[in-house]
Amino acid sequence: MRRAVIVATLCALVVPAQAFAHATLERTSPGFQQRVSVSPGTVTLRFDQYIEPLPHAVRLYSTRRELSVPEIRIKGRELAARLPRLRAGGYTVRWHALSGDGHVVSGVFTFGVRAPAPQPTQAFGASGPTRTEDVVRWLYFLSLALLVGGLGFRLLVARRPLPNRFFAITGFGAFATLNVGVAAFLLRAEDALQLPFGRLLYGDLSPMTRTRFGAVFIAMTLGFAAVAALVFLAWLSDRDVFLWPAFLLGLGFVSGLSLSGHSAADAGSSWKSELADWAHLSAACLWIGGLVQLAFVVWPLLPDARRTTFLAFSRLATVCVGVLLLAGVYLAILRLPDVSDLWSTGYGRILLVKSALVALAFAWGGLHKLRAVPAVARDSAVPRLRASIAGESMVGMIVLLVAAFLVNAKPPA
Repeated sequence: MRRAVIVATLCALVVPAQAFAHATLERTSPGFQQRVSVSPGTVTLRFDQYIEPLPHAVRLYSTRRELSVPEIRIKGRELAARLPRLRAGGYTVRWHALSGDGHVVSGVFTFGVRAPAPQPTQAFGASGPTRTEDVVRWLYFLSLALLVGGLGFRLLVARRPLPNRFFAITGFGAFATLNVGVAAFLLRAEDALQLPFGRLLYGDLSPMTRTRFGAVFIAMTLGFAAVAALVFLAWLSDRDVFLWPAFLLGLGFVSGLSLSGHSAADAGSSWKSELADWAHLSAACLWIGGLVQLAFVVWPLLPDARRTTFLAFSRLATVCVGVLLLAGVYLAILRLPDVSDLWSTGYGRILLVKSALVALAFAWGGLHKLRAVPAVARDSAVPRLRASIAGESMVGMIVLLVAAFLVNAKPPA
Protein backbone atom coordinates (compact mmCIF):
# COMPACT_ATOMS: atom_id res chain seq x y z
CA MET A 1 0.00 0.00 0.00
CA ARG A 2 2.78 2.43 0.94
CA ARG A 3 4.60 1.60 -2.31
CA ALA A 4 1.45 2.39 -4.30
CA VAL A 5 1.06 5.74 -2.58
CA ILE A 6 4.70 6.60 -3.37
CA VAL A 7 4.26 5.61 -7.03
CA ALA A 8 1.03 7.63 -7.30
CA THR A 9 2.71 10.64 -5.74
CA LEU A 10 5.66 10.42 -8.14
CA CYS A 11 3.29 10.14 -11.10
CA ALA A 12 1.40 13.19 -9.90
CA LEU A 13 4.66 15.12 -9.70
CA VAL A 14 5.93 13.93 -13.08
CA VAL A 15 2.73 14.42 -15.06
CA PRO A 16 1.80 18.11 -14.99
CA ALA A 17 -1.76 18.96 -14.16
CA GLN A 18 -3.78 21.36 -16.24
CA ALA A 19 -3.10 24.88 -15.07
CA PHE A 20 -5.69 27.63 -15.12
CA ALA A 21 -3.72 30.82 -15.61
CA HIS A 22 -5.38 34.21 -15.66
CA ALA A 23 -5.76 36.04 -18.96
CA THR A 24 -2.75 38.01 -20.15
CA LEU A 25 -2.91 41.05 -22.38
CA GLU A 26 -0.91 40.36 -25.56
CA ARG A 27 -1.23 43.62 -27.50
CA THR A 28 -3.24 46.79 -27.81
CA SER A 29 -4.18 49.18 -30.57
CA PRO A 30 -3.10 51.96 -30.32
CA GLY A 31 0.08 50.49 -28.90
CA PHE A 32 1.68 51.19 -25.55
CA GLN A 33 2.63 54.91 -25.42
CA GLN A 34 2.13 55.13 -29.19
CA ARG A 35 1.77 58.54 -30.79
CA VAL A 36 -0.83 58.48 -33.57
CA SER A 37 -1.43 61.15 -36.17
CA VAL A 38 -5.23 60.83 -36.31
CA SER A 39 -7.90 60.09 -33.72
CA PRO A 40 -8.39 56.30 -33.52
CA GLY A 41 -11.93 55.04 -34.03
CA THR A 42 -11.55 52.19 -31.53
CA VAL A 43 -9.30 50.90 -28.79
CA THR A 44 -8.62 47.17 -29.11
CA LEU A 45 -7.13 44.81 -26.50
CA ARG A 46 -6.25 41.23 -27.42
CA PHE A 47 -5.70 38.55 -24.73
CA ASP A 48 -4.19 35.08 -24.79
CA GLN A 49 -7.49 33.43 -23.77
CA TYR A 50 -11.20 34.05 -23.75
CA ILE A 51 -12.50 36.70 -21.37
CA GLU A 52 -15.93 37.62 -20.02
CA PRO A 53 -17.44 41.12 -20.12
CA LEU A 54 -17.63 43.35 -17.04
CA PRO A 55 -19.39 46.71 -16.58
CA HIS A 56 -17.25 49.64 -17.71
CA ALA A 57 -14.60 47.25 -19.04
CA VAL A 58 -12.82 50.15 -20.77
CA ARG A 59 -12.54 53.70 -19.42
CA LEU A 60 -10.98 56.53 -21.37
CA TYR A 61 -9.47 59.67 -19.84
CA SER A 62 -7.91 62.81 -21.20
CA THR A 63 -5.38 64.67 -19.09
CA ARG A 64 -8.27 66.38 -17.23
CA ARG A 65 -11.41 64.22 -17.18
CA GLU A 66 -13.10 60.96 -18.10
CA LEU A 67 -14.55 60.72 -21.61
CA SER A 68 -17.60 58.71 -22.58
CA VAL A 69 -17.09 55.45 -24.47
CA PRO A 70 -20.12 54.92 -26.75
CA GLU A 71 -19.82 51.15 -27.16
CA ILE A 72 -17.82 48.25 -25.69
CA ARG A 73 -17.89 44.75 -27.19
CA ILE A 74 -16.09 41.48 -26.47
CA LYS A 75 -15.55 38.87 -29.15
CA GLY A 76 -13.62 35.79 -28.04
CA ARG A 77 -10.21 36.96 -26.91
CA GLU A 78 -10.64 40.55 -28.06
CA LEU A 79 -12.03 43.53 -26.19
CA ALA A 80 -12.88 46.59 -28.29
CA ALA A 81 -14.25 50.01 -27.38
CA ARG A 82 -15.54 52.57 -29.86
CA LEU A 83 -14.16 56.04 -29.16
CA PRO A 84 -15.43 59.56 -29.71
CA ARG A 85 -13.38 61.88 -31.86
CA LEU A 86 -10.31 62.87 -29.85
CA ARG A 87 -8.45 66.14 -29.85
CA ALA A 88 -4.69 66.42 -29.80
CA GLY A 89 -3.26 65.38 -26.43
CA GLY A 90 -2.38 62.47 -24.18
CA TYR A 91 -4.93 59.80 -23.20
CA THR A 92 -5.18 57.06 -20.58
CA VAL A 93 -7.02 53.76 -21.03
CA ARG A 94 -7.96 51.77 -17.92
CA TRP A 95 -9.43 48.30 -18.51
CA HIS A 96 -10.56 45.23 -16.60
CA ALA A 97 -12.03 41.87 -17.62
CA LEU A 98 -12.93 38.51 -16.11
CA SER A 99 -10.54 35.71 -17.12
CA GLY A 100 -11.30 32.00 -17.30
CA ASP A 101 -9.89 31.28 -13.83
CA GLY A 102 -12.42 33.64 -12.25
CA HIS A 103 -9.95 36.43 -11.47
CA VAL A 104 -10.47 40.01 -12.55
CA VAL A 105 -7.46 41.18 -14.57
CA SER A 106 -6.82 44.90 -14.92
CA GLY A 107 -4.35 47.26 -16.46
CA VAL A 108 -3.58 50.68 -17.89
CA PHE A 109 -1.86 52.03 -20.97
CA THR A 110 -1.48 55.42 -22.56
CA PHE A 111 -1.30 56.84 -26.06
CA GLY A 112 -1.09 60.27 -27.65
CA VAL A 113 -2.97 61.92 -30.51
CA ARG A 114 -0.57 64.25 -32.28
CA ALA A 115 1.17 64.63 -28.89
CA PRO A 116 3.48 62.58 -26.65
CA ALA A 117 1.78 59.89 -24.56
CA PRO A 118 2.05 60.29 -20.78
CA GLN A 119 4.11 57.84 -18.77
CA PRO A 120 2.06 55.14 -16.99
CA THR A 121 3.17 56.64 -13.67
CA GLN A 122 1.64 59.95 -14.83
CA ALA A 123 -1.59 58.43 -16.17
CA PHE A 124 -4.90 60.04 -15.27
CA GLY A 125 -5.75 59.31 -11.64
CA ALA A 126 -2.19 58.58 -10.53
CA SER A 127 -1.45 60.81 -7.56
CA GLY A 128 2.31 60.50 -7.68
CA PRO A 129 4.50 59.57 -4.69
CA THR A 130 2.58 59.25 -1.41
CA ARG A 131 3.82 59.58 2.16
CA THR A 132 4.03 55.79 2.30
CA GLU A 133 6.33 55.86 -0.74
CA ASP A 134 8.44 58.54 0.96
CA VAL A 135 8.93 56.26 3.98
CA VAL A 136 9.69 53.27 1.75
CA ARG A 137 12.26 55.31 -0.19
CA TRP A 138 13.87 56.30 3.15
CA LEU A 139 14.04 52.63 4.20
CA TYR A 140 15.64 51.87 0.84
CA PHE A 141 18.31 54.53 1.42
CA LEU A 142 18.99 53.08 4.89
CA SER A 143 19.25 49.56 3.44
CA LEU A 144 21.79 50.73 0.87
CA ALA A 145 23.81 52.49 3.58
CA LEU A 146 23.92 49.35 5.73
CA LEU A 147 24.91 47.17 2.77
CA VAL A 148 27.22 49.30 0.63
CA GLY A 149 28.54 51.42 3.50
CA GLY A 150 29.16 48.34 5.62
CA LEU A 151 31.11 46.63 2.85
CA GLY A 152 33.09 49.81 2.19
CA PHE A 153 33.96 50.12 5.88
CA ARG A 154 35.17 46.51 6.02
CA LEU A 155 37.34 46.79 2.88
CA LEU A 156 38.53 50.41 2.94
CA VAL A 157 38.72 51.16 6.68
CA ALA A 158 39.00 48.05 8.86
CA ARG A 159 40.95 45.89 6.38
CA ARG A 160 40.70 42.97 8.77
CA PRO A 161 38.16 40.28 9.69
CA LEU A 162 35.27 41.65 11.73
CA PRO A 163 32.92 39.83 14.14
CA ASN A 164 29.80 38.16 12.81
CA ARG A 165 27.80 41.26 13.74
CA PHE A 166 29.30 42.84 10.63
CA PHE A 167 27.70 40.15 8.47
CA ALA A 168 24.45 40.44 10.42
CA ILE A 169 24.20 44.17 9.65
CA THR A 170 25.28 43.95 6.00
CA GLY A 171 23.17 40.84 5.46
CA PHE A 172 20.14 42.63 6.87
CA GLY A 173 20.93 45.53 4.54
CA ALA A 174 20.99 43.17 1.54
CA PHE A 175 17.72 41.50 2.58
CA ALA A 176 16.03 44.86 3.16
CA THR A 177 17.33 46.30 -0.13
CA LEU A 178 15.65 43.51 -2.10
CA ASN A 179 12.36 43.51 -0.20
CA VAL A 180 11.99 47.26 0.19
CA GLY A 181 12.77 47.64 -3.52
CA VAL A 182 9.92 45.26 -4.38
CA ALA A 183 7.61 47.20 -2.03
CA ALA A 184 8.55 50.48 -3.75
CA PHE A 185 7.79 49.01 -7.19
CA LEU A 186 4.42 47.63 -6.06
CA LEU A 187 3.40 50.93 -4.48
CA ARG A 188 4.25 52.82 -7.67
CA ALA A 189 2.37 50.20 -9.75
CA GLU A 190 -0.63 50.38 -7.41
CA ASP A 191 -0.77 54.14 -7.88
CA ALA A 192 -0.40 53.93 -11.68
CA LEU A 193 -3.03 51.19 -12.10
CA GLN A 194 -5.31 52.69 -9.41
CA LEU A 195 -6.07 49.24 -8.00
CA PRO A 196 -6.40 47.91 -4.45
CA PHE A 197 -3.56 45.60 -3.50
CA GLY A 198 -5.70 42.45 -3.78
CA ARG A 199 -6.47 43.13 -7.43
CA LEU A 200 -2.93 44.32 -8.10
CA LEU A 201 -1.81 40.68 -7.85
CA TYR A 202 -3.67 40.03 -11.11
CA GLY A 203 -2.92 43.39 -12.68
CA ASP A 204 -0.96 43.85 -15.87
CA LEU A 205 2.36 45.29 -14.69
CA SER A 206 4.03 45.23 -18.11
CA PRO A 207 3.49 48.98 -18.70
CA MET A 208 5.50 49.66 -15.54
CA THR A 209 8.40 47.45 -16.65
CA ARG A 210 8.68 49.41 -19.91
CA THR A 211 9.34 52.69 -18.13
CA ARG A 212 12.77 53.88 -17.05
CA PHE A 213 11.74 53.26 -13.44
CA GLY A 214 10.67 49.68 -14.20
CA ALA A 215 13.79 48.79 -16.18
CA VAL A 216 16.01 50.14 -13.41
CA PHE A 217 14.00 48.25 -10.78
CA ILE A 218 14.56 44.94 -12.60
CA ALA A 219 18.29 45.60 -13.05
CA MET A 220 18.77 46.68 -9.42
CA THR A 221 16.82 43.72 -8.07
CA LEU A 222 18.94 41.24 -10.02
CA GLY A 223 22.14 43.11 -9.17
CA PHE A 224 21.53 43.28 -5.43
CA ALA A 225 20.44 39.63 -5.43
CA ALA A 226 23.95 38.86 -6.72
CA VAL A 227 25.44 41.14 -4.04
CA ALA A 228 23.46 39.31 -1.34
CA ALA A 229 24.70 35.95 -2.65
CA LEU A 230 28.32 37.13 -2.57
CA VAL A 231 27.97 38.43 1.00
CA PHE A 232 26.47 35.08 2.03
CA LEU A 233 29.33 33.19 0.35
CA ALA A 234 31.88 35.40 2.12
CA TRP A 235 30.28 34.63 5.49
CA LEU A 236 29.87 30.93 4.72
CA SER A 237 33.43 30.39 3.45
CA ASP A 238 35.12 33.03 5.62
CA ARG A 239 36.88 34.39 2.54
CA ASP A 240 37.29 38.06 1.75
CA VAL A 241 37.61 37.36 -1.97
CA PHE A 242 33.80 37.54 -2.30
CA LEU A 243 33.52 40.91 -0.54
CA TRP A 244 35.29 42.98 -3.19
CA PRO A 245 32.98 42.04 -6.09
CA ALA A 246 30.00 42.45 -3.74
CA PHE A 247 31.13 45.98 -2.83
CA LEU A 248 31.90 47.02 -6.42
CA LEU A 249 28.63 45.58 -7.72
CA GLY A 250 26.67 47.28 -4.95
CA LEU A 251 28.37 50.60 -5.58
CA GLY A 252 27.65 50.25 -9.28
CA PHE A 253 23.98 49.37 -8.91
CA VAL A 254 23.42 52.32 -6.56
CA SER A 255 23.60 54.34 -9.80
CA GLY A 256 20.22 52.91 -10.77
CA LEU A 257 18.52 55.52 -8.58
CA SER A 258 20.43 58.26 -10.38
CA LEU A 259 19.53 56.83 -13.80
CA SER A 260 15.80 56.85 -13.03
CA GLY A 261 15.37 60.01 -10.98
CA HIS A 262 15.38 63.77 -11.50
CA SER A 263 19.02 63.79 -12.58
CA ALA A 264 18.17 61.62 -15.59
CA ALA A 265 14.61 62.57 -16.51
CA ASP A 266 14.14 66.29 -15.83
CA ALA A 267 14.95 69.13 -18.19
CA GLY A 268 18.64 70.05 -18.11
CA SER A 269 19.72 66.58 -17.00
CA SER A 270 22.83 65.03 -18.51
CA TRP A 271 25.51 62.48 -17.76
CA LYS A 272 27.09 65.05 -15.45
CA SER A 273 23.97 65.37 -13.32
CA GLU A 274 23.61 61.56 -13.23
CA LEU A 275 27.26 61.21 -12.17
CA ALA A 276 26.91 63.89 -9.49
CA ASP A 277 23.75 62.26 -8.13
CA TRP A 278 25.44 58.83 -7.99
CA ALA A 279 28.51 60.29 -6.26
CA HIS A 280 26.26 62.13 -3.78
CA LEU A 281 24.32 58.99 -2.83
CA SER A 282 27.41 56.74 -2.77
CA ALA A 283 29.28 59.11 -0.45
CA ALA A 284 26.26 59.27 1.89
CA CYS A 285 26.07 55.46 1.99
CA LEU A 286 29.77 55.08 2.78
CA TRP A 287 29.63 57.76 5.47
CA ILE A 288 26.46 56.64 7.28
CA GLY A 289 27.06 52.91 6.85
CA GLY A 290 30.59 53.32 8.14
CA LEU A 291 29.37 55.21 11.21
CA VAL A 292 27.00 52.33 12.01
CA GLN A 293 29.80 49.76 11.74
CA LEU A 294 32.12 51.89 13.85
CA ALA A 295 29.54 52.47 16.60
CA PHE A 296 27.95 49.03 16.77
CA VAL A 297 30.66 46.59 15.66
CA VAL A 298 34.17 47.93 16.25
CA TRP A 299 33.63 49.99 19.40
CA PRO A 300 31.83 47.39 21.55
CA LEU A 301 33.49 44.22 20.15
CA LEU A 302 37.03 45.20 19.07
CA PRO A 303 38.53 47.56 21.67
CA ASP A 304 42.05 46.89 20.40
CA ALA A 305 41.07 48.13 16.92
CA ARG A 306 39.27 51.31 17.97
CA ARG A 307 42.20 53.67 17.46
CA THR A 308 43.29 52.50 14.00
CA THR A 309 39.77 52.15 12.60
CA PHE A 310 38.60 55.49 14.00
CA LEU A 311 41.56 57.31 12.44
CA ALA A 312 41.14 55.47 9.12
CA PHE A 313 37.41 56.17 9.03
CA SER A 314 38.07 59.85 9.79
CA ARG A 315 40.12 60.06 6.58
CA LEU A 316 37.41 58.31 4.54
CA ALA A 317 34.68 60.47 6.08
CA THR A 318 36.58 63.63 5.10
CA VAL A 319 36.58 62.50 1.46
CA CYS A 320 32.88 61.55 1.64
CA VAL A 321 31.93 64.91 3.12
CA GLY A 322 33.84 66.72 0.36
CA VAL A 323 32.07 64.70 -2.35
CA LEU A 324 28.70 65.22 -0.67
CA LEU A 325 29.24 68.98 -0.51
CA LEU A 326 30.47 69.44 -4.09
CA ALA A 327 27.87 67.18 -5.68
CA GLY A 328 25.06 68.61 -3.55
CA VAL A 329 25.88 72.22 -4.44
CA TYR A 330 26.08 71.36 -8.16
CA LEU A 331 22.71 69.58 -8.12
CA ALA A 332 21.07 72.38 -6.12
CA ILE A 333 22.24 75.00 -8.63
CA LEU A 334 21.07 72.80 -11.51
CA ARG A 335 17.58 72.22 -10.13
CA LEU A 336 17.05 75.64 -8.52
CA PRO A 337 18.53 78.25 -10.89
CA ASP A 338 16.90 81.14 -8.96
CA VAL A 339 17.81 81.74 -5.33
CA SER A 340 14.19 82.60 -4.56
CA ASP A 341 13.23 79.02 -5.47
CA LEU A 342 14.66 77.97 -2.10
CA TRP A 343 11.77 79.55 -0.17
CA SER A 344 9.11 79.97 -2.87
CA THR A 345 8.83 76.31 -3.98
CA GLY A 346 8.08 73.12 -2.06
CA TYR A 347 11.20 71.46 -3.46
CA GLY A 348 13.35 74.38 -2.31
CA ARG A 349 11.91 74.37 1.22
CA ILE A 350 12.61 70.64 1.60
CA LEU A 351 16.13 71.29 0.32
CA LEU A 352 16.59 74.00 2.99
CA VAL A 353 15.59 71.54 5.72
CA LYS A 354 17.96 68.94 4.32
CA SER A 355 20.78 71.50 4.10
CA ALA A 356 20.28 72.48 7.74
CA LEU A 357 20.46 68.84 8.86
CA VAL A 358 23.52 68.22 6.68
CA ALA A 359 25.18 71.27 8.25
CA LEU A 360 24.46 69.80 11.70
CA ALA A 361 25.96 66.46 10.66
CA PHE A 362 29.00 68.22 9.18
CA ALA A 363 29.49 70.21 12.39
CA TRP A 364 29.22 67.02 14.44
CA GLY A 365 31.79 65.32 12.25
CA GLY A 366 33.99 68.42 12.34
CA LEU A 367 33.96 68.33 16.14
CA HIS A 368 35.16 64.72 15.98
CA LYS A 369 37.87 65.77 13.53
CA LEU A 370 39.13 68.66 15.64
CA ARG A 371 38.90 67.16 19.12
CA ALA A 372 38.41 63.39 19.05
CA VAL A 373 40.90 62.51 16.30
CA PRO A 374 43.93 64.20 17.97
CA ALA A 375 42.99 62.65 21.32
CA VAL A 376 42.62 59.16 19.85
CA ALA A 377 45.90 59.59 17.95
CA ARG A 378 47.61 60.24 21.30
CA ASP A 379 45.95 57.13 22.77
CA SER A 380 43.92 59.37 25.08
CA ALA A 381 40.50 58.31 26.24
CA VAL A 382 37.57 60.33 24.88
CA PRO A 383 34.52 59.99 27.15
CA ARG A 384 31.21 59.06 25.49
CA LEU A 385 32.82 58.92 22.03
CA ARG A 386 30.80 55.88 21.03
CA ALA A 387 27.54 57.64 21.95
CA SER A 388 28.67 60.65 19.93
CA ILE A 389 29.43 58.47 16.88
CA ALA A 390 26.01 56.80 17.20
CA GLY A 391 24.40 60.25 17.45
CA GLU A 392 26.12 61.37 14.26
CA SER A 393 24.86 58.25 12.49
CA MET A 394 21.30 59.01 13.69
CA VAL A 395 21.52 62.53 12.27
CA GLY A 396 22.71 61.00 9.00
CA MET A 397 19.68 58.71 8.94
CA ILE A 398 17.39 61.70 9.46
CA VAL A 399 19.14 63.38 6.53
CA LEU A 400 18.27 60.32 4.42
CA LEU A 401 14.63 60.66 5.52
CA VAL A 402 14.48 64.25 4.27
CA ALA A 403 16.35 63.16 1.12
CA ALA A 404 13.58 60.60 0.47
CA PHE A 405 10.98 63.41 0.54
CA LEU A 406 13.24 65.51 -1.70
CA VAL A 407 13.69 62.74 -4.28
CA ASN A 408 9.93 62.24 -4.55
CA ALA A 409 9.25 65.99 -4.80
CA LYS A 410 9.08 67.74 -8.17
CA PRO A 411 11.69 70.45 -8.84
CA PRO A 412 10.38 73.71 -10.32
CA ALA A 413 10.18 73.85 -14.11
